[in-house]
Amino acid sequence: MSQISLTFPDGNARDYPAGTTAAEVAASIAPSLAKNAISASLDGRHIDLQWPITTSGSIAINTMKDSAPALELIRHDLAHIMARAVQELWPDVKVTIGPVRDQGWFYDFDRAEPFTPEDLGAIEARMKQIIAARDPVRTEVWDRARALAYYEERNEPFKVELVNRIPEGEDLRMYWHGDWQDLCRGPHLQHTGQVPADAFKLTHVAGAYWLGDATRPMLQRIYGVAFRNRDDLKAHLTMLEEAAKRDHRKLGREMELFHFQEEAPGMVFWHPNGWSIYRELEAYMRRRLIRADYKEIKTPQVVDRILWEKSGHWEAYRENMFIVEVDEEGAKEKRINALKPMNCPCHVQIYNQGLKSYRDLPLRLAEFGSCHRYEPSGSMHGLMRVRGFVQDDAHIFCTEDQIQAECAGFIELLSSVYKDLGFEKFDIKLSTRPDVRVGSDEIWDKAEAALKGAIEHLGLPYEVNPGDGAFYGPKLDFKLTDAIGREWQCGTFQCDFNLPDRLDAEYVGEDGMKHMPVMLHRAVLGSFERFIGILIENYSGKLPLWLAPRQVVVASIVSGADDYVHQVVAALRAAGLRAEADTRNEKINYKVREHSVGKVPVIMAVGLKEVEERSVSVRRLDRQGSESQGLEAAVALLRAEAAPPDLR
Repeated sequence: MSQISLTFPDGNARDYPAGTTAAEVAASIAPSLAKNAISASLDGRHIDLQWPITTSGSIAINTMKDSAPALELIRHDLAHIMARAVQELWPDVKVTIGPVRDQGWFYDFDRAEPFTPEDLGAIEARMKQIIAARDPVRTEVWDRARALAYYEERNEPFKVELVNRIPEGEDLRMYWHGDWQDLCRGPHLQHTGQVPADAFKLTHVAGAYWLGDATRPMLQRIYGVAFRNRDDLKAHLTMLEEAAKRDHRKLGREMELFHFQEEAPGMVFWHPNGWSIYRELEAYMRRRLIRADYKEIKTPQVVDRILWEKSGHWEAYRENMFIVEVDEEGAKEKRINALKPMNCPCHVQIYNQGLKSYRDLPLRLAEFGSCHRYEPSGSMHGLMRVRGFVQDDAHIFCTEDQIQAECAGFIELLSSVYKDLGFEKFDIKLSTRPDVRVGSDEIWDKAEAALKGAIEHLGLPYEVNPGDGAFYGPKLDFKLTDAIGREWQCGTFQCDFNLPDRLDAEYVGEDGMKHMPVMLHRAVLGSFERFIGILIENYSGKLPLWLAPRQVVVASIVSGADDYVHQVVAALRAAGLRAEADTRNEKINYKVREHSVGKVPVIMAVGLKEVEERSVSVRRLDRQGSESQGLEAAVALLRAEAAPPDLR
């Protein structure tokens, strides 16, 4: 093809010689656009200004005003600039990979000595020098033999392995930032000076196995964050400071909620205070599920590998499963079982007990299912990522015609639950069919249309993730936003046309024939452990009264009030409140400070005056001063306030 046609966002099209670069296209439109261009989008694919365009398509030229492509390029270029700075400071360091991630990037290095905070400062300074030099960025495509010879000559074994991992027939693209070179898919900026020198920061160093494999060398991973300008960076660093104050691990210690220990890595030891939060949340969710016509079930934690093989999990998920070998009496070989990593196959077993009719559908089976998954030790993070957890899991068995109504009902439930728990905002992503999938296009059309129709029927905005669905069906992911603007993916709703078929689920239709039901996988909170971690951080430990593990502490001002303190506690407990007495021989200010650190929402101070008046002095967490109230009135007020949101 000697000529190609490129269509611009305004609908106009122009012809260009095949092999024209995006930089040349920008120059053909306006000198100012050529000066400000940083990359292009060709049929939705992000491309480098230097890459030749050989086919017709739709094109848009990106500038620094285009947030998403600009941030991708800034962060990707900074990964290369950081690796260059490291090798200029320590020439013996071996480089590996440096991908873009949320808010920034990381790069893994093989270095004998650990990086120190002082080293990060030196690396940042050298990076700024490289940016100031405005070194050109150029790219070439090499053949495999040339790339291997290049890296072998420079003693870069990790790059040699990466080259060998690239499938035959794929381009091996090389990039130079000045004289420093890296193997990379791109795209990149056109010179180092396009990176804002005052809008990035190196944050920390962590260990990481090469390619995530615990049998491979341990590398050092340097993390950085980057934005388009200094103000955005400052706002992000302020958010990180606030996040550190809200860290659920720190608050968990202060509030005596839970702990972890080496004898059970990734498994939570819940303390009475933490278990109180867990039980209140579980009771709330149970009530919501009952009202939504879910039937609660309980399935085994240890299941024979035969079921996992039939469901497909043994082949696809074996490395993440905990295996249990049992010496059965009289058996010639050990019986292989697994702790369940998910509940879905077991729920199908309950569905399969007894013949089902179309009149039985939809059937909603819910379980607070205890699951175990092997997570690498380096990936575990407090309650946010554990090896043992409980999901608010449910599976809906329905007909294809019922998918949209069930989806709409689930979104309404999820929206209401999130609001009750203090999250007003959440985003929806609709992930559509991947290239590798099961089921006919007709079924996928129906499932995708049902999910899309349900969202639009409720008038909710959503974003489409093309090709990101599960192999068995499309899905919706729900991301809630917390008090400091962080997003957490918690809820999910997935259509499955695969597992019911593999596990022989059927129902008798209105036509008297047997049909396969659709299986809808759904969760609102996800894992209880992770969601409680999110709640702790969202509220900075100051949980709503109904969830707070220690709702009221009644503290004596003088020992002569001790008997009355216990009377007040008894009245509060009789009203259903979680109340404690503090009659220690300590000053009241000391007690107030201590219980404030423990995030107790209400502290009642009691002295001789309160004894005489049969009143209490009520102090609220984070409020100045106190208020005197009659005991009966104070108890009634707190009782109403402490009611869970669904019972008010």
